[in-house]
Amino acid sequence: MKIAVLGTGVVGQALAGRLAELGHEVTVGTRDVEGTMAKTSPDGMGNPPYPQWAAGQPKVRLATFAEAAADAEVLVNATSGSATLPAVRAASAADLTGKILIDIANPLDFSAGFPPSLFVKDTDSLGEQLQAEFPGLRVVKTLNTLTAELMVRPRAVADGNHTVFMAGNDAGAKKTVAGLLESFGHTDVIDLGDITGARGTEMLLPLWLRLMGTLNTPMFNIKVVR
Repeated sequence: MKIAVLGTGVVGQALAGRLAELGHEVTVGTRDVEGTMAKTSPDGMGNPPYPQWAAGQPKVRLATFAEAAADAEVLVNATSGSATLPAVRAASAADLTGKILIDIANPLDFSAGFPPSLFVKDTDSLGEQLQAEFPGLRVVKTLNTLTAELMVRPRAVADGNHTVFMAGNDAGAKKTVAGLLESFGHTDVIDLGDITGARGTEMLLPLWLRLMGTLNTPMFNIKVVR
């Protein structure tokens, strides 16, 4: 498939690299191509700048958000929560209609420091805001409850014996997304129903952040035992 990964950070890099490895035609979308390629310093978590990562990914193309969305069959929103709506707005409505958007972002608000709060919760979610503003998209919320490495290589913890969730209004879109998740190695994918299910997965982030601090690692996940 032709897949556009919106976002050049560690999550975008992880998804783009794995998708390219699996044989997909991948374009990474950014607000400013020249600015992205001029970066030389690691991010705040010590991850390498995009150009350093891209040097090892010759099959992955970099383009503007609009250009990446125009060519893609499937979009992956790997931006930060606060950048999500502006990134998708950069594409024309005609380039979004009918396409699947896999929303991985979380509505984290760092304005008061760490740990962050959520800028939308309880009666709404970032996934729902995306679906409401872009009704032509088929939004599926998934992968937002685990760290980037485990999103794409779940067997790195407990040989993959843990759970990933998804939520969305379109059954066909969820079937496609489930296939991608399975290609990454996920074996326990729970469908939470329509896009309002994104409220629950986004509100898991305060727990996830506390666990990361307690365990002193992001390499963990939840297993639903039934």
